[in-house]
Amino acid sequence: MNPFDSLGLRHDGRRLWVLDQTQLPDAEVWLDGSAPIAMVALIRRLAVRGAPLIGVAAAASLATFAEAGVSATEYAAACSALRGARPTAVNLMWAMDRMKGASDPVREAQAIFEEDVRLCEGMATHGAALIQDGEGILTHCNTGGLATAGIGTALGVIRRAFEQGKRIQVYADETRPLLQGGRLTAWELRKLGIPSTLITDSMAALLLRDGKVQRVLVGSDRVAANGDFANKVGTYGLAVQAKHHGVPFHPVAPFSTVDLACPDGAAIPIEERDPAEVRGYGSLRWAPEGMPAWNPSFDVTPVDLVTSLVLDRGVFSTADLNSGVLIRACGTGMK
Repeated sequence: MNPFDSLGLRHDGRRLWVLDQTQLPDAEVWLDGSAPIAMVALIRRLAVRGAPLIGVAAAASLATFAEAGVSATEYAAACSALRGARPTAVNLMWAMDRMKGASDPVREAQAIFEEDVRLCEGMATHGAALIQDGEGILTHCNTGGLATAGIGTALGVIRRAFEQGKRIQVYADETRPLLQGGRLTAWELRKLGIPSTLITDSMAALLLRDGKVQRVLVGSDRVAANGDFANKVGTYGLAVQAKHHGVPFHPVAPFSTVDLACPDGAAIPIEERDPAEVRGYGSLRWAPEGMPAWNPSFDVTPVDLVTSLVLDRGVFSTADLNSGVLIRACGTGMK
């Protein structure tokens, strides 16, 4: 593959390297993800994460594997293993389906990377137009350059608004139980110099009540055909709170996250992770050992709680989404 470089993924022309997000913000460690078996493990333990980046990383790993001269059987098995690494983030399936049918896997993977960069620019342009000077913006989980090949989805919108000179204040949910907001979004916001404050997830309602937040921007791991969407667990509750306080709520996603084969949110598979993640983090445990815990990684927000969906192809209101606009906007070039 031709060399490429992004915040969380890079290729030196020979091997693929992944920034280990489990070690942020304290250490920036790059791991070899060239072999698909290694990439599957990196995806499953969230060393590489974010729906768009997972798809890009898996495609680049598969292309690097193909360059080694593997057989068609080995290539197909690797593609299947990568496709099943995580069940909710549809970009992974979308990318692997493209790679499975590609006559030139290296060229296809390069195109997937470059396309994601362009999609991020489209989302940033459309979404930044919504943000007014002086707004407080609340976000959840991590949706920036660590989650994509480009500048990000929701955080890319925020970044573009800041670059336009708009005075904004970002509030980042820490995002229990794996603290992607506290570890990753806070790290990105500091690097970008964007005014920001970290909060626990349970503090969001107070900010909304007190008028400190004028807009909520979140990412998405899968958007159903009717506009329901899955995102990091806690998003649904945030949408309910925003609706109650009359604050606009916007998921931000590339068209590759839209799953037209999924009619509504009830059909989105929800990954459940190790209950130990709820009982503690790393070597620190704050609950009794063996305490039963429930750990869904995602939840589903119904379309009626959405003010508008920001795609790379435009901004679509609840009424637009209820009218089936996603089928018209994303019905070509998808899956």
